[in-house]
Amino acid sequence: MHKGRLEAFSDGVMAIIITIMVLELKVPHGEDLAALLPLMPVFFSYVLSFVYIGIYWNNHHHMLHTVKHVSGGVLWANLHLLFWLSLFPFVTGWMGENHFAALPTALYGAVLMMAGIAYWILSSAIIHEDGADSLLAKAIGKDYKGKLSVVFYASALPLSFVNQWIAQAIFILVALMWLVPDKRIERVLTRPPR
Repeated sequence: MHKGRLEAFSDGVMAIIITIMVLELKVPHGEDLAALLPLMPVFFSYVLSFVYIGIYWNNHHHMLHTVKHVSGGVLWANLHLLFWLSLFPFVTGWMGENHFAALPTALYGAVLMMAGIAYWILSSAIIHEDGADSLLAKAIGKDYKGKLSVVFYASALPLSFVNQWIAQAIFILVALMWLVPDKRIERVLTRPPR
């Protein structure tokens, strides 16, 4: 299978995820700024999730530039990632509607963690298919940033029940880690062949 079909399908799913999330933002009943205040938790959870979907879309796009072969294993690994990303509208809405309460925050963190693991599985499937000397393998190396992200998510789960704001700070920290442009794949793609 050509990677273009995989990329187009994934782009479509991520676009639908963002659309579903934005539809959860309800129009306030009132015309002053005070009418917006009750919606702030829902809005902030939407912004955080929008950033995360954007990060996944961006990195997924870069990763697929390195792909030579798409196997059944890569297809299933990609669907596994999309499954966890498709849960973002649910956990985003639940967390926002309940003002970042402990259990919704923990479930949000669990979905983030599983999406991080699924992304690692997808990159491993691509490397397995294309070989240990593939562009992706050279680009991500030991992928300390990806592994550290999953560790942060895992630490946020129990912390959600101690203080959900600490867990939220961890989610924001990981998002900021990935917002800084990750040039690993671009460097490998633009490096002249040896």
